[in-house]
Parts: sequence; C-alpha cells; structure tokens
Amino acid sequence: MWRRSSMRCVPSIRPPISPSPSEESGMTSKYDVGLERRGANFRPLTPLHFLDRAAEVYPDRTAVIYGEVRYTWRMFAQRCRQLASALISAGIERGDTVSIFSLNTPAMLEAQFGIPLSGAVINCLNSRLDAPAVAFILAHSEARIFFVDRQLAPVAQEALRLMEAPPRVIDIDDPSGADFPLLGDTEYEAFIAAGDPAAELRWPQDEWDAIALNYTSGTTGDPKGVVYHHRGAYLNALGQIINGRMTGARPVYLWTLPLFHCNGWCFAWALAAVGGTQICMRKVSAEGMYQAISEHGVTLLCGAPIVLGFLADGAPSDWTPPSAPIRVLSGGASPPAPVFKRLGELGFEVVHLYGMTEMHGVTTLCEPQEAWDDLDIDERMKHVARQGVRAVLADEMIVGDPLTLEPVPRDGQTIGEVFMRGNIAMKGYLKNPKATEEAFAADWYHTGDLAVIHEDGYIEVKDRSKDIIISGGENISSIEVEEALYSHPWIAGAAVVAVPDPKWGETPCAVVELKPGAPGGITEADVIRYCRERLAAYKCPRHVLFEPLVRTATGKLQKFRLRTHAAEQLAAKGRI
Repeated sequence: MWRRSSMRCVPSIRPPISPSPSEESGMTSKYDVGLERRGANFRPLTPLHFLDRAAEVYPDRTAVIYGEVRYTWRMFAQRCRQLASALISAGIERGDTVSIFSLNTPAMLEAQFGIPLSGAVINCLNSRLDAPAVAFILAHSEARIFFVDRQLAPVAQEALRLMEAPPRVIDIDDPSGADFPLLGDTEYEAFIAAGDPAAELRWPQDEWDAIALNYTSGTTGDPKGVVYHHRGAYLNALGQIINGRMTGARPVYLWTLPLFHCNGWCFAWALAAVGGTQICMRKVSAEGMYQAISEHGVTLLCGAPIVLGFLADGAPSDWTPPSAPIRVLSGGASPPAPVFKRLGELGFEVVHLYGMTEMHGVTTLCEPQEAWDDLDIDERMKHVARQGVRAVLADEMIVGDPLTLEPVPRDGQTIGEVFMRGNIAMKGYLKNPKATEEAFAADWYHTGDLAVIHEDGYIEVKDRSKDIIISGGENISSIEVEEALYSHPWIAGAAVVAVPDPKWGETPCAVVELKPGAPGGITEADVIRYCRERLAAYKCPRHVLFEPLVRTATGKLQKFRLRTHAAEQLAAKGRI
C-alpha cells in the first residue's frame, strides 16, 4: 500500500522496558536496601489532588464563571466533595461507572472531580449522540447513575427506553437550558446538597486505577470505550499547563472545547493545578466568545477548526486586539492559511495540535520556531499547519512502516503510520481485549494515521489509513485534496472520499459546502478545474457533490458514512 524507500533514517528509539539486572538475578543493589517505598515518599499520582491545593492556595480566587454564577476555588472544591459524598451515600462503589450527559456547565466541571473522588469512573457522553448510541454506551459501561442536562432530556429519555436495565437518573435542571420534562427522581442541586464536604473520600489505591471512560466518536463504526488511568490524567494535565503557557499570570480559560471530549483534554484538572478561572459556555458562538473575552480577559481557549472560523469571521466592528495575544490550541483539520493570518491580525496566537482519545487528548503540537518569522506568509503557513512534534509528556513517537515499524526517511514525502508510546497512553479498550492487543501490538500504540516526517522532525498527517484513496495503484491523500479545495475563495467546507470506479478501482469524490453568498454558477467542472491548477491530475476529484457537511461535535467527519452516501448519490445519477 505504501511505497517504501531503501533509505533509512532511524531516530533514537528506546527499547521496551525490561527487567533490571538486579530484578532478573533476584539480587538487590545498595540503592534498594532500606530504601523501600512507603507512605512518606510514594503516593499514587492523580490530578484529584490539585483540587484541595487550589482551595488552600487560591481560596478566594474565582474558579468558575457561568452567567451570573460565580464560585471561588473554596466553594468549587466544597461542591465537588459534596458530589463525591452524595454518590457514595447513593451506593456507588469503587470501579462503578457514573455517566454524565451535559453541555459545558458547572455541573460538568464538578463531575471531573466529584465522580472520581467517589471511587467511580467518570463517563462523559457526547452531547450530540443519538438515542441508540447513548443507550449502547450506558449499557456497555454498566453505568449506575446517569446525570442528564435538561436540554438533552429528549435524547436521554429515548435512550433509557431502549435499555433493559437503565441506570438511576439525576436531572441537571439548568435554567439556561431548554424547558424539557425532568426524567429523574432527584435534581442535581438537591442531590449534592445532601453530601458532606468533610466526608472521607476515595482516593485511588493505585495510579493505574481507572479515572475516566471516553468512547471514541464512532468515525469508523461502533464506538470503543477508552479507559484513562490516574497516572496518565495527572501527567497530561501537567503537560497542558506547558502547552497552554499557564505558568505566568492567572490564566482565564474559556470552555469552547466540549468537556466530553477527552475530559476537555484534561484542562479541568490542569486549571485546578494553577488556580485558573474557567468560563463555562452552553453554546459556542462568535458573539458569546468575544463577549467573554472582553468581560473576563480570556487568555486561553481550545477547540476544533469551526471555533477558529467563528473567531475569524465574527469579530465585532469595534474589536481591538489585546495587548498580549490570546493563545488558541486547535485540533482537527488544519485551518486554511487565510484563517491563520486573520486570527493573528485579531490578536490570537493559534497553535495547531494533534491527538486522539486513546492518548488522553493532546499528543503533538506545532511548536513555532524563531526561524519561521523570516519566511514569507505562504511558506510560514505551511509550517504552522503541520501537526508538529511530540508534546513534552508524549514520550516517544515515530512515523514508520505499518508492517515492520521501520521509521520512514525524514524527507517529507514517504508516508508511514504514526506510532506512539508512553505514560499518557490509555489502559486499553473496555471489554475489548482483541482491539486493545491490536492497538498496542509490538509495544507501540498504532494510531492508524498516515503521515510524513520532515527534515526538522515535524510530522504532517496525510490521512487515516482507512481513508487513503488508491486509484490505479497510486496513493492519494484525501487531506491533500481537501487542502486544495479549502483554498478556494467560495468553499467553506470540503471532504474527499473514495468512490468505486470501473477503470481505476476507486477515485476521489469531493463533497463541497459553499460559503453563504457564493455565486450560483459554481459547477462541478469549475471545482475540478481549480484542483487541476494545484494538484497532479490523478489526485483531482472526478466527482463533486454540493451539500452541507455533517460533523461530529468534535469537528470530525464520519467518512465511513460519507463514502456510502457519496456512492449512493452517484449511483442514483448513473455516474458509477
């Protein structure tokens, strides 16, 4: 599938951890005698400890802002502890699953601490899931308690109806949400009010204990339950402090990233470590973001490319760039160069990153280099749009042959699969040992993402292994074709998938969403001609469909569905 070069460029790669000579021989060294682990010098790593520290060090600093609601860190910690105590009183045991189906509200933030402090594993559900998917997750995870935001009640109600043994439901009756019927026997505020903030809570007995369960977004089929451990969550939270540059003045974080997505990339735990202020948003909009930035002095936010679009296109007429740039960490498809340029002019410092649920979220980021400042704008945009280098706590990463794991040359041309390993990798997939073994084969996590690695060590993701298009024996990166389409002045969104072709086996088909106000005369031939001016002929789409693109809440395209849809549409027109 991939053409392999005879050249070899092998980075320094540590072998898998093996027993030390003393362990193999049964002998101990002088550094072991009388130097055992004990309570005074060894504690399981967990991000939950950040909560009490924040309450002690920043008791009167604002922790959460939500409309007119304000919680200091002392108040927030008390509420989290009350939630944990209430869950224990409700019969929750160590290792139980507690699910929450909510938008970015204070209750969702409190759940990141309160649920694990009860000894349970937190399971945040994607707020855009349909009822069958919610029912599947609740049943598969064996959820004991299900917190439901009132705005999501219709979907939750249908999901519960589909279950043989539904969990207990506790309603989050947020007055800012929709006025749908309540489903549970208790409302959230009444539930936590019964908890004792001074009660004995359940800290992890081992840092390898599970802390969270996150289901993959299902872009390639049924979701799998990714299990996080306290050690990985702790380390990734510290890593986010570095990625977000949160070590200076008090950080003010705007929750534009869904908290259900990898537990908000572990930022809820990271912000406790630095005593930051968090602004909750039920709905992300340009108006809401700019208002929050102006009122509260936001210093950091994260999100999918759609968030960048809101910022670039929705700036108020009287907007003045801040004195210090607002850092924006963005995952997903790289935004077009004009968006990067526009955001820089507005006072946002955008850092492109890459990650996956299985690695606690963020794994690489495109660390800017001083030398890039001297490049012209187009060349600089090519650099900043790459997925970058491994984050400080990502440990090891290679781009290698998918069969041999031999690293590919650093030529920016040879495609290989991205492999990773380290302490921020998941425990595995819940109740799915086969998928876990496949994911961790040869002691590497197999991402399934195809990339090249440039001479400077920065990777550039080209496609998912299952999304690469093989036309007449040639490999075509759907991402490369999409990047060409995104440069079109009237194309707002584009997705390229393979469709059957009697001559070539399969060929690219572009699904294109036009910007509002686009000329009505834009045709399939126009789009194909535009691509031919920028790509090799064999890479250009042979078919173009004009229709809105449907994405998941994390900004991902479900290409396995899009492939089927595109093939059906073209078949109905007699074109394939």
